[in-house]
Amino acid sequence: MKRIWMSIGLILFALTLLPVSSAMAADKVIDGNLRVVIGSKSTGGDTYQNSAIVADALAKKLDINVKVDAVGASAAFQALDRAGVRGNTIMIFHDQAYLGYLYGKKGYFDIFDKYIVGPTVAINPGNAYLVPKSSPYQTIEDIINACGKGTKVRVAIQPGGVSEIGYTALKNAISLKYPGKEGNLVAVNTGSQSAKNQLLFDGQADLINGSVQANEQYTRLPADDQKAMRFVWLTARSATIQQAPAAGLGQTTRDQLLQFVEPNAKVPFDANSYFTFDKEFYFLFNKGLDPKVIAAIDEALTEIYTEGKIQETQKKSFFIPNFKPSVEAAAYLKGKMEMNKKIISSMQ
Repeated sequence: MKRIWMSIGLILFALTLLPVSSAMAADKVIDGNLRVVIGSKSTGGDTYQNSAIVADALAKKLDINVKVDAVGASAAFQALDRAGVRGNTIMIFHDQAYLGYLYGKKGYFDIFDKYIVGPTVAINPGNAYLVPKSSPYQTIEDIINACGKGTKVRVAIQPGGVSEIGYTALKNAISLKYPGKEGNLVAVNTGSQSAKNQLLFDGQADLINGSVQANEQYTRLPADDQKAMRFVWLTARSATIQQAPAAGLGQTTRDQLLQFVEPNAKVPFDANSYFTFDKEFYFLFNKGLDPKVIAAIDEALTEIYTEGKIQETQKKSFFIPNFKPSVEAAAYLKGKMEMNKKIISSMQ
């Protein structure tokens, strides 16, 4: 019996010397369930879809329960404010988190001052602008030139975020090429994607903000259909679209989508470069959150993206994997905010 107990003791001692995985380490700092609030109320939109993919991978890696709550931006920020030092409530959102602040939208704050900006996880490359198939404007440059020559062009957007930044960039491009004519690009402020689509169907807008995911189906319709649309601009970088599956989405291939990004679709940012904008998703943490929780999430995501399975899942849903750990992501997004601040400030 004494020998048996000695053997058990040696085994237990040996186990203490084994390296601790991120899952085991995380169990010590993330206690109980993890709630991920998102800045959208839709469970069918890209924010929920992307967050669900990441949450599922985290749940498996950390061996905990992770729930995504589609509560909307205001409620999500409030939940994050209440989170305190406990790691049970965190947030995933996209560029609207800082764009809303830059546009002065109520309920938005400087995220780099109020929160800890965490890792990036993915890009939605589908942010797009479309015209009716019957439109005289064949390219985004045609629209810039029309405004420069005195034609009013109405563009339907949802103000205060990702939808509006492309509109602001277009005004900036018109201003660069035709100083004083940027007022000919007229915003028609509305809400949901369906509302923007309806304005185009009814002839009350000449151009709308949309997405590849939501609007590609309308680009397949015959030209005489009232709902038929054409892409004229995708704000994503060419390098981002090149990472998409070759089949693209629906009946629009990756090569076809590349015709609508820079340098094929030219929207000048300044004298030397074109404007591009990737819609990126990332974590936000309460400023008082235990640094060990953030480190555990960073470590888990590093392992997840190194393994490579999540990238396959993201691409199937037309997301482009884009993992950056917290420190790198915060610096990158801060620079992105400052770049967009320049054109927003100059066009307001």
